[in-house]
Amino acid sequence: MQTIPAKTILTRNKSTAWFGCEYNMNLYRGCCHGCLYCDSRSACYQNPHFDTVRAKADALRLLRNDLARKARTGVVATGAMSDPYNPFEQQEQLTRKALMLLDAYGFGVGIATKSDLITRDLDVLADIHAHSPVLCKFTVTTADDALAAKLEPHAPPPTARLAALEKAAAVGLFCGVLLMPVLPGVEDSDANILAVVRAAANAGARFVYASFGVTMRDGQREYLLNGLDAAFPERGLAQKYRSRYGLRYYCGSPRARHLWQVFTAACAEYGLLTDMPDIIRAYRAGRESNQLSLFDTL
Repeated sequence: MQTIPAKTILTRNKSTAWFGCEYNMNLYRGCCHGCLYCDSRSACYQNPHFDTVRAKADALRLLRNDLARKARTGVVATGAMSDPYNPFEQQEQLTRKALMLLDAYGFGVGIATKSDLITRDLDVLADIHAHSPVLCKFTVTTADDALAAKLEPHAPPPTARLAALEKAAAVGLFCGVLLMPVLPGVEDSDANILAVVRAAANAGARFVYASFGVTMRDGQREYLLNGLDAAFPERGLAQKYRSRYGLRYYCGSPRARHLWQVFTAACAEYGLLTDMPDIIRAYRAGRESNQLSLFDTL
């Protein structure tokens, strides 16, 4: 696999508002899931070869050195800019070995993924969970595999992700679903939202965190709009998006207020958390050790 140079792997987050994570880690650059809506494709991130997955050179040595230098442990987020469980991870095992380093140095982890490959590493995640918080976030924007195949053409189907969530939850890990983005005119129906909530609950999720809209900015906007027209040629979605949103960054569903009511009612029925502070409290409860106090995250 191709590599790119790197000076560091572990970076300190300016804020812990996003799922209470103190650090961020990206072992790979780029993603091959091909999701039409991915914000990481945006020009501001200066990655014109986004669809090509490349590993960061000497990533494990750099990570070990980064961890050794930290005076305080914390929860390390991964999956923000590239899926840590891309198909190449099966052979490269950078994510697995990085998790072993986090375990050895007493750090927690918050993983965001669309891959069921995470189940390979449940043993290491369970070891981390014995001393630190572990949070497993599975992105599921629709429970319909056929629809997902149009929007996320190279990612594992939602049924596989939900099956992985069920396995992770069964070994005691704190798991949930990221219901975002929700594409206006494609996924913003009551039926779609309720299907995801129901599937998440049935799989053992503890939370569903949602956003009823999508982001569009330079570099990603045209990719999304062209992709929507290719996937749904009869709907004229690109023109509808251009007319409604123009160059706006966040493009909320016109049904967002109604969907939020439907969503929160369903989550309450299933006992699923929906608010960020509640999710942070729940997954960190009893596993603070010498990590950042919960009250510092809010």
